[in-house]
Amino acid sequence: MIRILFICHGNICRSTMAQFVMQDLVHKIGQEENFIIDSKATSTEELGNGPHYGTVQKMREMDIPVIPHRAEQMRRKDYDHYDYIIGMDQWNYRNIMRIVGRDPDEKVSLLLDWTDQPRDIADPWYTGNFDQTYEDVAEGCRDLLHALLEKGVGK
Repeated sequence: MIRILFICHGNICRSTMAQFVMQDLVHKIGQEENFIIDSKATSTEELGNGPHYGTVQKMREMDIPVIPHRAEQMRRKDYDHYDYIIGMDQWNYRNIMRIVGRDPDEKVSLLLDWTDQPRDIADPWYTGNFDQTYEDVAEGCRDLLHALLEKGVGK
C-alpha cells in the first residue's frame, strides 16, 4: 500500500485537485486498492471548507470525480503515516519542513519534481487560472504514478 499526501497552503485548490486527479488515475488503471491518497494544508485559513469552486468546476469539466472533502491541516504525525508528502511550491515545502522538522526518510518533495521540468505550481487562488493549475497537476500526477508503477507498486 502506497500512502500519498498532497499539500498546499489552504487545502482547497491545488492539493485537492492533485488528490482528485491521482485518485482518478489509479482508478482508471485498476490500482485503487494499492493507494491511499489524501490532501491537507500547511495553514489554518480554510480549515473545514470544501474544495474551491474553481477546482470543482475544473474537475467536472475534465470528468474527474470530486469526492467529499474538508480542508485539514497537516500534523507532524502525518510524516509517519504517509510514504510521500508532496507540496505544490517552495513555500509549501518550507512550511511542510517547519511542521515535520526534518525529512530523514526523504518523503517530502514537490509535485513537479517528479517531471522532467521541476517548477512550482502557481496557486489559482491568486492567479484565477485553474486551467494552468490543472495542466501542471495532471502532468505531475501522471509522472508520479509512472515512477511509482516502475518501482513495482501493484505487482
